[in-house]
Amino acid sequence: MIKSAELENSAYDFEAKMPLRHAIPLGLQHVFAMFVGNLTPLLIITSACGLAGGEFADLQVSLLQNAMFVAGIVTLVQLYGLGPVGGKVPIIMGTSSGFLGVFNSVAATMGGDVTAYGAMMGASILGGLFESVLGVFLKPLRKLFPPVVTGTVVLSIGLSLISVGVNSFGGGNAAKDFGSVENLLLALFVLVVILFFKHWTKGFLSSSSILVGIVAGYLAAIVMGFVLPTTGVTAEGVEFTKAWVLNWHKVAEASWFAIPKLVPVKIVFDLRAILPVIIMFIVTAVETVGDISGVMEGGMGREATDKELSGGIICDGLGSTVAACFGVLPNTSFSQNVGLVAMTKVVNRGALATGAIFLMLCGLIPKLGALISIMPQAVLGGAAVMMFSSIVVSGIQLITKEKMTPRTLTIVSVALGVGYGMGANASILANTPQFVQLICGESGIVPAAFVAIILNCLLPREEK
Repeated sequence: MIKSAELENSAYDFEAKMPLRHAIPLGLQHVFAMFVGNLTPLLIITSACGLAGGEFADLQVSLLQNAMFVAGIVTLVQLYGLGPVGGKVPIIMGTSSGFLGVFNSVAATMGGDVTAYGAMMGASILGGLFESVLGVFLKPLRKLFPPVVTGTVVLSIGLSLISVGVNSFGGGNAAKDFGSVENLLLALFVLVVILFFKHWTKGFLSSSSILVGIVAGYLAAIVMGFVLPTTGVTAEGVEFTKAWVLNWHKVAEASWFAIPKLVPVKIVFDLRAILPVIIMFIVTAVETVGDISGVMEGGMGREATDKELSGGIICDGLGSTVAACFGVLPNTSFSQNVGLVAMTKVVNRGALATGAIFLMLCGLIPKLGALISIMPQAVLGGAAVMMFSSIVVSGIQLITKEKMTPRTLTIVSVALGVGYGMGANASILANTPQFVQLICGESGIVPAAFVAIILNCLLPREEK
């Protein structure tokens, strides 16, 4: 049995070797943290394009399978590098939700059918290549991203995700029993378990607190299913299944093995999709800089190097191009996992790689994916609220890494107040040109980043 100290030394060292019995659970908690987020954007966009049922039902299942497989491959490249591709940083890659606004708009513009989905894939192929070029030339652009800018981006990422975590805490706002006592107590139970194992245990159990909390949440949901009513009735008298109930039928119906299909949808190149998507890839590059900066600061206590940032962005771009060839939405660094690293300080590459391999297995063995996909939103929310808040703390640490001056205070306050505030309240942009709404109206991250970059360039620097 490996001692706690030995676990700590390997878990907190990026390149150290770690026994599989410790690496697997540490990697699995990363999978649990991002699994739902990896699949949800695809579910939303396939529904918008009419691919959610009928003759396209099998196609949607195939795309979900591909999303898991691709996320695993791109994560391994990000962790270990492939020439200039990959930052060799403790980052988990997955399907980006940042493109939802643009893709929904493309679906509406192009009629919301399989052709529109194919146009999104074509635009993603070109956009991914464009982001990769940005990554190659990142070094001369690095001056645009000092700690005050990247810290503000990381801070805005965390702030934007807290509401997502709270939403899951209540069972998901799409649930008919959203905010029910059962959902809240289940989420609170998971949070308490995580806190207990994080701070009242040592070594392996402490580092795996997120996984332990989620497993405890599954067990609690099973027990609840035996002692509490599993259905409810809406005000209109319609019966529904409660959000915390585990759907074991989904696991039973899933197949044991399936090969991911290359180009499951005909790829279409259409300017109506290409232009807005390429602009979003610029934003994604900025977010990736923020995520890598956040994970290096929060997990390894130092700033990211030019090489790490450049390799990370190139991987982000080429990963999105590969994803599109598999019919999957663009891949990007997952902020959820940045929060997990910031909270646990576990940065071991081998541990994260086991999570990536598990994702690939989920893509090959749909039953494994189905087991994770039935996780109640409340269970995820119990873990997410803490992880997402950790991202906020990492952003604050980046900003305060250097001495706070009136200049830095102005940049942060205006970027958060005007940039993040306007983006988070999209209705204020209703009368602006459509491209402004597409870029800035879906989250506060984008406008906050733009405002921070512009102010950093324009405001005079203090004399030393």
